[in-house]
Amino acid sequence: MLTKQRADRVLLSNISWEQFENILRDLGETRSSRVAYCDGTLEIMTPLSGHEFYKEAISISIKDFADELEIDYESLGSTTWRKPAAKAGLEPDNCFYFQHEPLIRGQLDYDLSKVRPPI
Repeated sequence: MLTKQRADRVLLSNISWEQFENILRDLGETRSSRVAYCDGTLEIMTPLSGHEFYKEAISISIKDFADELEIDYESLGSTTWRKPAAKAGLEPDNCFYFQHEPLIRGQLDYDLSKVRPPI
């Protein structure tokens, strides 16, 4: 039996920053869903297999280009980036530090007031 794949997506409104932080904690670190939060609106989405295929292909290409050009980088995957002052947070599929890579090399905690997240 062939089923049509679809992304599951939930939008929640009027979510406080504290509720967002609690939801992230409850969802845990090992999950396939992605979250985005902006000024009270929370989106929780589970990507499709095609999405994951292209994410991996693009990530491998970026790493190959950087290696070929001998550019140092740090890949931080789908790290959840939070900015409480802006009431915003999001999880990319993958993210890479290039320009500021020496500032974060070997660190597990980042002070975003000193080192901006990858853009």
